[in-house]
Amino acid sequence: MRDLTTGVRLLSEQQRDGDLFSARCPSRDVLKHVTSRWGVLILIALQRGTHRFSELRRKMGGVSEKMLAQTLQWLEADGFVVRHAYPVVPPHVEYTLTPLGVEIAEKVEALADWIEINLPRVEASRSQ
Repeated sequence: MRDLTTGVRLLSEQQRDGDLFSARCPSRDVLKHVTSRWGVLILIALQRGTHRFSELRRKMGGVSEKMLAQTLQWLEADGFVVRHAYPVVPPHVEYTLTPLGVEIAEKVEALADWIEINLPRVEASRSQ
């Protein structure tokens, strides 16, 4: 089965074929970047608009500067985020979602929403 708009095989079909389960599958890196704790939060934050590095760091409690920078670099390399650096002192850098980033952010947000809605059920399972 293929996505009618792109002609790409759907995950369910790929799963049957084992592409995603292959250690050499390049989609694993994308999956890791998008579904990492900080990747999810960055994508959701940028859905609400352009942010500076310092704004993202303040918004996401607990992320180190190094981890935030690394995750932003991954998302930029994957084509989900664009980095705008302005030639001023002090440095001014902003991050925005690309059209591809908007698409994946919607999917990631749906997962995050599901987790928030079902957190009481998950916590109940944990306490058993």
